Amino acid sequence: MTAVRVRAPASTANLGPGFDCAAVALDLWNELEVTDGDDELDLDHLGVRAFARLAPVDGRRFAFVDRIPRERGLGSSAAVIALGLVAAAAAEGLSLSAEELLAEGVGLEGHADNLAAALAGGVCLTWDTRIARLADDTPAVPIALVPEATVSTAAARAALPDEIAHGDAAFTSARAALLGAALATGSPDLFADALADRLHEPYRTAGAPLLAAVREDPPASALGSTLSGSGPTVIVWARPNSARACAQELEARFPDVSVLTLSVSREGAHPL
Repeated sequence: MTAVRVRAPASTANLGPGFDCAAVALDLWNELEVTDGDDELDLDHLGVRAFARLAPVDGRRFAFVDRIPRERGLGSSAAVIALGLVAAAAAEGLSLSAEELLAEGVGLEGHADNLAAALAGGVCLTWDTRIARLADDTPAVPIALVPEATVSTAAARAALPDEIAHGDAAFTSARAALLGAALATGSPDLFADALADRLHEPYRTAGAPLLAAVREDPPASALGSTLSGSGPTVIVWARPNSARACAQELEARFPDVSVLTLSVSREGAHPL
């Protein structure tokens, strides 16, 4: 077969109250090249398993390039799954929509938010394996604080309670509605008011100490901050005209943390 090369973006999910339904694709990319070959396959690799959902893997060689930090809350597993799905579709000559690919891959990921953004690009909401791509950009610049520590998504989910108070549910549903409005309209003011959450973030603070540190003393130019996925990465959402100063302040305050000023990717996973 002709070699197939694809790439897929990182993503930040939840955005505070948008638990398991909101995510943004980020301009940080993993890549995959699939060629003919007889190398021994790792059939447990998420990307290979995703490829196998749409195309045979025997007689093929898979070469992955990983740039997205693993187990840091930046959608690395979703990107790998997206790579496998898009590569398989390209290899088989299949024309599948982002929603059709999401339906194939969500069982491997376990939740749809990161995978929807990795496939569709931009700012996405997802439900029932459907995707609403709301915008090409967010009302603020995402600055990622990426610590060396890692967090297992399964462990982070295990920390969540089975039940929450009605008041906390009402608080979060109101912010989730604000979040959707902010993302659809591009309103910085609505976005700043939308980023509080009582559904998942309070129960994950033990594994994400950066979130409390940033919220206790936020940069003056920040609209707010959110835990990225399950963490431990924190996204500080900076006003566009002062993102550079915000990043410099964060670098000075957190010298042991990687500070990445990112942009929203308008593209999802695609062949090169």
